[in-house]
Amino acid sequence: MHRILLREVVIDAPDDVFTATRQFWSSALLAEARLVEDYPEFTGLAHPAAMSWVGLQIVGDAAARLHLDIETDDVDDAEVRRLADLGATIVAQRRAWVVLKDPAGLLFCVVSHDSPWFEERARVVP
Repeated sequence: MHRILLREVVIDAPDDVFTATRQFWSSALLAEARLVEDYPEFTGLAHPAAMSWVGLQIVGDAAARLHLDIETDDVDDAEVRRLADLGATIVAQRRAWVVLKDPAGLLFCVVSHDSPWFEERARVVP
């Protein structure tokens, strides 16, 4: 048995428009853009006008897109396997997360839990 929570919306932006994208979304959501320690490709928006965390990721020359992060207290053994059984495809194993595609081809990540509201809001997966 493990728990899950949709934690974050991540705005993936190519290098050439990342600065403008970061400025746009921090202004649009009335937030302060802050680099994420230990992960220089990520910027977090502090206190956005949002129900979840909002982050930005530099994606080189890849296409701009949005992706979701699902946090869990059992990334590898339970949640990734459960999502693969539901039809997701594993794309890559990264430093601290797993990248998957849903049946429509949309990217999302499974990450370890660390949001302050995980204990309160997470749902138990039977």
